[in-house]
Amino acid sequence: MDLEDIRRDYQIGALDIDDLKTNPINQFEHWFNQALSASLSTDPTAMTLSTVDAQSRPFSRTVLLKGFDEHGFVFYTNYESRKARHIESNPQVCLQFTWLPLERQVLINGQAEKLSLSESAKYFQKRPRESQLAAWASQQSRGISTRALLDEAFQSMKRKFSQGEIPLPPFWGGIRVRPTQMEFWQGRSNRLHDRFVYSKDTHDQWSIERWQP
Repeated sequence: MDLEDIRRDYQIGALDIDDLKTNPINQFEHWFNQALSASLSTDPTAMTLSTVDAQSRPFSRTVLLKGFDEHGFVFYTNYESRKARHIESNPQVCLQFTWLPLERQVLINGQAEKLSLSESAKYFQKRPRESQLAAWASQQSRGISTRALLDEAFQSMKRKFSQGEIPLPPFWGGIRVRPTQMEFWQGRSNRLHDRFVYSKDTHDQWSIERWQP
């Protein structure tokens, strides 16, 4: 198989400035709801989070969107994980949503910050009990010699918290990405894609500009 011969033309839709909401959060909500309604085979809440380490090396991984509003986009993690350590030293991050069945992408650049303890605790109590136990059991991003040790840590936490509610781990919680730039990409025929970029100025006002593909 020659990878150079694998291609397809994007013909599902188009995007013009008159189609856009004036606020990018509202535009994201519109596209997100369409992604949910489309019943995509992959999780529409999945997003790629990109960070950089102290040596300016980029790292990307998939996390799940758990909320968004005018203040930003929220996900949850272990605060001792690699991604959280990167954010601690450099809060500038990028999020990417890729909805290929709709031939769409959304890029979000912004600054990451921890949620309040009360916000994190409120969400943690909504998680399935097994997911709560897993948060306690996993020392995320640290090495472990066998899967059996991880399974034993999980069983240990299951015994420890066998009665009552499971408390929020002090090392676990939410992160909000406050956007400063958002790009909406719609695939078009002949690789002449539609790209519109919202940028926030120093007065927290959004401007919109069409970019060439």
